[in-house]
Formats: sequence, C-alpha cells, structure tokens
Amino acid sequence: MSHLPAHPEAERRALQLRLRKIAGQLKGIEGMLDRDCDCAEILNQLISARRALKSLAEKIIHDHLQHCIKEAGSQEEGRRSLRELATVLKRYID
Repeated sequence: MSHLPAHPEAERRALQLRLRKIAGQLKGIEGMLDRDCDCAEILNQLISARRALKSLAEKIIHDHLQHCIKEAGSQEEGRRSLRELATVLKRYID
C-alpha cells in the first residue's frame, strides 16, 4: 500500500502507545493461560483486547481518510488511496 502524506509525530506516537498497551494486554492473557486462570476471566480479557484492537483499527481508518485520501496530492492519488482503503475495509469486515 502507498503512503502519501506523513502523519504528525504526536499522532504516530499515540498510535504506537495504544499498540503497546494492546501488546501488554495480550501478554497478560498469555500469563493467565500459563497460570490456568478461570476461562471466563480469560475471555473477558480477550474481549477487552479485541475491543482495543477494533478501536485502534477504526482510528487508523479515520486517519487514513483524513491524511491519505482527503489530502492526496492529486485526484488520481486520492482515487488510488480510496480503492486501497475499500480493499482493506472488505478484509476488515470479513
């Protein structure tokens, strides 16, 4: 996939922080499995991690619309980015 305009540094760092938190959640779930924790507790943590991933994906989708499509250098670049997003969204929904 192409990447047109650079994302602001603060936004990129915020996304990285969110991803590190999700990675920490997953590591915690791994520990719960190692300790043979209650299934319901593990499932609740998995649900939380899944929601966090969904929220992160939605933020990146929004940012892509703002940075890569809305601010494309030309109509052709905008159309290409929009086609790429449609392909990604189809995979995201499936």
